[in-house]
Amino acid sequence: MPSNKLEFISIENQTTEFPKHFHETFCISLIHKGTEQIDFEKHSLFSEAGTISITNPYEVHSNPLIDKTSCLKFDTIYVPNELMQKALNGKNIKFANGSRKIQSKKMTRVFLALKNALETANKDTITNHFHEFATTLEQFAEENKTDYSYINFKNFTNISNYIENHIQEKFHLEELSKMAHINKYGFSKKFKTFTGMTPMNYILMRKVFSSKKLIKSTTNLTDLAYLYNFTDLAHYSKTFKRFIGISPKDYKNKLL
Repeated sequence: MPSNKLEFISIENQTTEFPKHFHETFCISLIHKGTEQIDFEKHSLFSEAGTISITNPYEVHSNPLIDKTSCLKFDTIYVPNELMQKALNGKNIKFANGSRKIQSKKMTRVFLALKNALETANKDTITNHFHEFATTLEQFAEENKTDYSYINFKNFTNISNYIENHIQEKFHLEELSKMAHINKYGFSKKFKTFTGMTPMNYILMRKVFSSKKLIKSTTNLTDLAYLYNFTDLAHYSKTFKRFIGISPKDYKNKLL
């Protein structure tokens, strides 16, 4: 059911930059105020108020602030690719550079209708609005002839697996570089070449996204911070907000 797999988040006043990261889903944002900047590897996307911006699954990108004195307000809906494919009868789509930014009154209306349905948590309403959302989006997309896949770590696959299997533990650069059989400076350089991120930035991102899945309305956030080996709740909250845009407390409150 779409209601179990879709997620949305509302950012009222973004005043901090998002570091390099990726999502395992389509990240579809409606900008309400300000201008959003997304930096990809070879180009940047600027989306002003009233437009919709899209990143594909596993695309590494960052979100710098154009003007740190002004606030950015937007809603984001996260759509897993398997859910998108199911709604489009198995079709695998992607959004190329020319279609990442959408200016369409109909698309905006459909976006807001789905967002409002997600807020009500009515399964039938969500299902109906999501189908219209996906089919409307399809008009701006192109067929993706290859399946979306996780970042290609090449000869660092064992490192990636180790991080995922021990994500709640504390990591040391020296330990990871020994596993890769190179010094820590060479390891950091190669890791960034493969992923677009430094090892520690990647690890913090994975810790935040992994811990976010465990947050429920009754979760003790301090315990969760220590579970994932953050120094304290303040450290966890600061890191969480860097990648998600809101604090874990605000994220938890929206689940109430």
